[in-house]
Amino acid sequence: MKENTKHVIVIGGGFAGINFVKHLGKDKRFTITLVDRNNYHFFPPLVYQVAAAFIESSNISYPFRRLFQEKSHIRFHMGELKRIDPTEKKVETTTGTLSYDYLVLAMGTGTNYFGFENIAKYAMPMKTLDDAMNLRNHILLRMECAVRSTDPSERNKALNIVIAGGGPTGVELAGILAEMGREIVAKEYPELTDLKSHLYIINSAPVLLPPMSEKAQQEAYTVLNKLGAKIILNTKVVDYVSGNVKLSTGETIPTDTLIWTSGVVAVHVEGLPEGAVARGGRINVDAYNQVMHAESIFALGDQCLLTDDKNYPEGHPQVAQVAIQQGSLLGRNLSRLIEGKPMKPFAYRNKGTMAIISKYRAVADLPKGFLRGSIAWVGWLFVHIIPLISFRNKFVLAMNWAWSFVTNDPTLRLILRPNKEEKVASSKDCKQ
Repeated sequence: MKENTKHVIVIGGGFAGINFVKHLGKDKRFTITLVDRNNYHFFPPLVYQVAAAFIESSNISYPFRRLFQEKSHIRFHMGELKRIDPTEKKVETTTGTLSYDYLVLAMGTGTNYFGFENIAKYAMPMKTLDDAMNLRNHILLRMECAVRSTDPSERNKALNIVIAGGGPTGVELAGILAEMGREIVAKEYPELTDLKSHLYIINSAPVLLPPMSEKAQQEAYTVLNKLGAKIILNTKVVDYVSGNVKLSTGETIPTDTLIWTSGVVAVHVEGLPEGAVARGGRINVDAYNQVMHAESIFALGDQCLLTDDKNYPEGHPQVAQVAIQQGSLLGRNLSRLIEGKPMKPFAYRNKGTMAIISKYRAVADLPKGFLRGSIAWVGWLFVHIIPLISFRNKFVLAMNWAWSFVTNDPTLRLILRPNKEEKVASSKDCKQ
């Protein structure tokens, strides 16, 4: 580390962390260490397509060390945060202790199971690439189980898929699974001659896509219903026992596959001062993303709660654009800080919300109007390809998408980890 430089530690290489490093990395007066438990940045909006075996994980990920290989003042430290010591300005990770001048927390959120122990134990989350790969393998193994089974009830249990949560992730996953069930299963699993829809989407709200407009909500319901998905609204998933999903209505659905997309909670940070943590585990920050009651510590993106933005007095939505904009601004603000210039307060520029529902069908709530159908679908593809880091990722992803959509036959259905014990809440032994 060069003398007279300020050392900045960034915990988390998601949208917020990577955009912070991108902008502060232009200033050689800082040395930067990015800490992450994975050695790659990945693109969360497309994780569900990895889970559905539509694209490969390498299409939406990029190694940090490759990203920083021409930046001598940027380092990567692979490890998971254990605790911070604001007094000594140190962070303890699972792989060592680091000292900082400034600390940036950008760890995002984890899955919130709302205290349901069985659901936490057996349901499949959808937050990370590991989650997506595990779900992909799990679904493929269940299909193999179904074609071998001679018991109709066990076959149905293996084929049934229940998605808990009707937000963007739940809707997008339901759409792609319904499409692939219709286009691929009949061709590749001829043993399933009595195939019918086995896809359920359960939402506690009275609509799908609650954060979006009424037009978007209606379009999502219409398209998924037409694809054969069984949509159950105003209902909660309250337990998962012996291969049965229990609903708040008292009904049960037999299934080996419960996918949980119902909620998130900010990642907990041990060592923050009292009063720094707000609702949902989010960290209270001021208008400059500085953690309340903490010196030289900042928090970004989904992990923070900023209420000084006049247009969002209850805090910002936990979406990618907020994280990207906060990371970029804080990168510029730290340069201003060491120059003795005032930092600029954060104000979110809402660019709209989009969700893909099925092939050629998407919805987009934009500041100047609403789009749906193929126009919104093309816009969704464009918006989600542009942020990918490398040219190779963009090109490969575009080609894979084009081929898969034209042929209705992606070729990625490989069971890569068949020996890993599965999370199946079933009393039967139809496991690989």
